[in-house]
Amino acid sequence: MIVSQLIKEKARELGFDACGIAPAHPLGEEEKSRLKEWLSQHHHAGMGYMEAHFEERCNPDKLVESARSIICLALNYYPQTTMREDQLQIAYYAYGKDYHDVMKKKLRELLVFVQELLPNCQGRIFCDTAPLLERYWAQQAGIGWIGKNTQLIIPHAGSYFFLGELVINTELAYDIPAPNRCGKCTRCLDACPTKALSHPHLLDSSACLSYLTIEHRSAIPARYLSLIGNHLYGCDDCQKCCPWNRFASANTTPELQPSETLMSMEEKDWCTLTLEQYRTLFKGSAVKRAKYEGLMKNLKKS
Repeated sequence: MIVSQLIKEKARELGFDACGIAPAHPLGEEEKSRLKEWLSQHHHAGMGYMEAHFEERCNPDKLVESARSIICLALNYYPQTTMREDQLQIAYYAYGKDYHDVMKKKLRELLVFVQELLPNCQGRIFCDTAPLLERYWAQQAGIGWIGKNTQLIIPHAGSYFFLGELVINTELAYDIPAPNRCGKCTRCLDACPTKALSHPHLLDSSACLSYLTIEHRSAIPARYLSLIGNHLYGCDDCQKCCPWNRFASANTTPELQPSETLMSMEEKDWCTLTLEQYRTLFKGSAVKRAKYEGLMKNLKKS
């Protein structure tokens, strides 16, 4: 109990906004079947990596030998200022530097701390970089619940959070899984421009604007072109409408603050953006995931 509490205190010191701990057990049959069905229906669209390493996704022990505990962390990315509604929109999570780099630095520091407390402890850090069901484990660790928009929602804090994990081979004191508190609300389903959220907890990636403007490499299907609106990179619509995000507070992490140049970009600036300007504007940014060609494709709605 004392060790777990010390880990949580250190996590707060490092800037994490939430920390919970879950036992590293294999997925239950219900959760495993749900994942298998989602993949079989091709709801992962062109993200082939989602169907790779299925057994690893279902059992943390295959990622870390003799895994016993999963320490789950959340880092707030809700911006201090946002783009005007009449500007072309970049998803909030990509306003600042690449979250992988920001999170991994903090996770490494936390792992060093854990190993100082527990000298025989072995483990690995993860941040959207391995076949680990991050939102599932965050829910098991009591941080929050998975909403109908498939996002993790933290009570009285909202869903604008990056997630990361430490999987270790040492037993700790565990938190109680968080109950679902979405109730009868369907605002996220109603707000989705393309109806990618056709049912609660079911996301069809092939229709999701985040997928289409980031991961999708070929031409955007014609049926979605008129629905893109001012989404240039990603989409936050199913989060912006969530009642729980009225509790969202602005993050204070320096690396996650946007540049003045990005926040002042008008449509004419995007239309004349050169490859060199793109590289400068998004150096160290997650937006580079879409590449220059992808951003121009989104701009032209092609």
